[in-house]
Amino acid sequence: MDYRYHCRIPAGDGQNKLPFNPCHLLDFTLLNLPAGQTWTGESGDREILAVVLGGTASFTVAGHRFAEVGGRADVFSGKPHSVYIPAGATVSIEALTAVSIALPSAPSDLATDPYVIPPARVASGRWGAANFGREYHQILTEISQPDLPAHRLIVGETYTPSGNWSTYPPHRHKVDNLPAEAAHEEMYYYRVNPSNGFGISRVYTDEGYEENVTIRDHVMQMMPEGYHTVVSAPGYTTYFLWFLAGTQRTQGAREDADLAWVGQTVPTLRSVGL
Repeated sequence: MDYRYHCRIPAGDGQNKLPFNPCHLLDFTLLNLPAGQTWTGESGDREILAVVLGGTASFTVAGHRFAEVGGRADVFSGKPHSVYIPAGATVSIEALTAVSIALPSAPSDLATDPYVIPPARVASGRWGAANFGREYHQILTEISQPDLPAHRLIVGETYTPSGNWSTYPPHRHKVDNLPAEAAHEEMYYYRVNPSNGFGISRVYTDEGYEENVTIRDHVMQMMPEGYHTVVSAPGYTTYFLWFLAGTQRTQGAREDADLAWVGQTVPTLRSVGL
């Protein structure tokens, strides 16, 4: 079988869609609008979380208007504003400034009103320690936002500092075996700061498949299966928007058994300030 789980998504004005997609549930569109431009569309049978990557826009979703959503200059400039768009909704987005919006989506039959997730509702913190420490934003999760309705989508952001590793020890979401593991597809949408930098991503399976990818601006890693991890090149910070979908929204991941011992060192490393 020819596995290929990554691509570089176009980043021009308007709708930029994945050129191919090995996932069955998840999909992604990058929407870039110049100031003053309006985009209209429909969610169909999918729920969408519109994450404002940079800039400001006004949204009208299923007759509900949300004015002046956004404000951060780019993904490296604070927490995001987001808009949850339920299935069966008409959508109109008016760019008040030049705006870039990520539109991860998944199938849904949940009947609910749209809503805004402001930065104050975005949980933040640090995972890992030492050279596998990284910062996160949890935007829409069953852990940090249990009162916000969604059918499948779980969404957040991770910032991996210069020379550090993320999603380490590597983990997978292959089978429903809660609380240890949940079956989820996952995608990572990457940005790099400064933008001429890079990172390296590794995805691999117990069956012997392995893919090592150079991470640059607008690279999309699509993971219908496999353990995964990523490292930033020294001098650069990598950002990725991560989003998952499965049969349920309870998170659970199985770490690579050969590397799981590294995670057990976190309390000790943190106790000495690493």
